[in-house]
Amino acid sequence: MDFRPFPLIAAIGSLTSCSPAPVDGRFDNTGELIALSGGDAGPQAACHTCHGLDGGGDGALVPRIAGIDAGYLVRQLGFYADGQRRHPQMTWLASRLDEVDRLAVSTFYAGMPIPDTERVNDADICTFGDAATIYHNGIPDRDLASCASCHGEEGEGVGAGNPSLVGQSAAYTAEQLRRWRTGERFGDPLKVMHDAAGKLRDNEISPLAGYIAYGPGRSHRPGFLVECP
Repeated sequence: MDFRPFPLIAAIGSLTSCSPAPVDGRFDNTGELIALSGGDAGPQAACHTCHGLDGGGDGALVPRIAGIDAGYLVRQLGFYADGQRRHPQMTWLASRLDEVDRLAVSTFYAGMPIPDTERVNDADICTFGDAATIYHNGIPDRDLASCASCHGEEGEGVGAGNPSLVGQSAAYTAEQLRRWRTGERFGDPLKVMHDAAGKLRDNEISPLAGYIAYGPGRSHRPGFLVECP
C-alpha cells in the first residue's frame, strides 16, 4: 500500500476551518466591565463601589445614575475630566476613561431600571412647606420658572438634557442646588440651573430637595396637594 504523508498545510487548514468566529464579549458591548471593575483605572474606580450594583446611589451624597440618559452621563463625565465639575474621585476616574469607555459605561447605566424608593406618609409632605408650589409653579415674583418645566411634573425629566430626579436623595439634590448657586457647579449652556438656584433662598433649598425626593412620581411619593394642619 502506498502511504503518502498528509500535507501539513492541509492539516492546518482543516483545523482552522473548524475554529469558531470571534465573539464580542458582553462586557465590551455594555460597559459592564468598567462599571464592575473600573477598567483601566483599576478596581478602586469601580462604579458600583459607590453607586451600588443597581446604580441607585447610596441614599445620601452619591447620586442615582441608573436610568439616566446616556448622553447626559457622558457629558457629566466629560465635565469631571476637564474640571467643570469637581470631585476628587470622579475627576480622577473620568480622566482615565477615554471617550469610548465613557460612552460604554454610560450606556450600561442608562439601560438599567430606576430602583424603587421608599414610600413616605402623607403627613411627612407637610414638612416641605411651599416646596410643592415652587416645584410645580415656580415663583413668578422672582422670575423663577417651575422645576417641573424642565424636570417633569413627576420628576421624570423632560428631554435628554434634563435628567430625571426620581430616586435622588434629598441630601444630594440640596448639595447640587447649593453648588449651582455658588458657581461651584457649572456647564449648563444656558445657565438655567445657575440662574434658578440663585433665585432660591437658603431656607427653601432643603424643603425643595426633600419634596423632589418624596413628592409625586414613580417612587410612590404622595400627592402635592395634601392639606397640612
